[in-house]
Amino acid sequence: MSGFEVRRHDNGDVSILHLKGFLDAHTAPQFEHALQELVSENRVKIVVSMSDLDYISSAGLGVFMGFIEEIREKDGDIKLSSMSEKVFKVFDLLGFPSLYEIFDDESVALARFNETN
Repeated sequence: MSGFEVRRHDNGDVSILHLKGFLDAHTAPQFEHALQELVSENRVKIVVSMSDLDYISSAGLGVFMGFIEEIREKDGDIKLSSMSEKVFKVFDLLGFPSLYEIFDDESVALARFNETN
């Protein structure tokens, strides 16, 4: 069983989710729960930091797709940061860069939210 972890910290009105390990069909519900919690608290400015994410499957990508519409309807967004080349390739393959803003650095993603406030 590969480990997976979601850690959250809030920075003003932006919430940052740090993903670690393997995000696949088995661990996707954990990530889904973390996003659901943010939405239910009406925290819809979200940065997902993937510096410690080793792997993502289509099930993991599905979680993003499952939430993005609702979050954007509430004037929020999900910005992605700090992904390894391997993880980026999966996102790129599925056309994510045209749907989501992807940043090399978490602080740049944060700053981007603050520009649009």
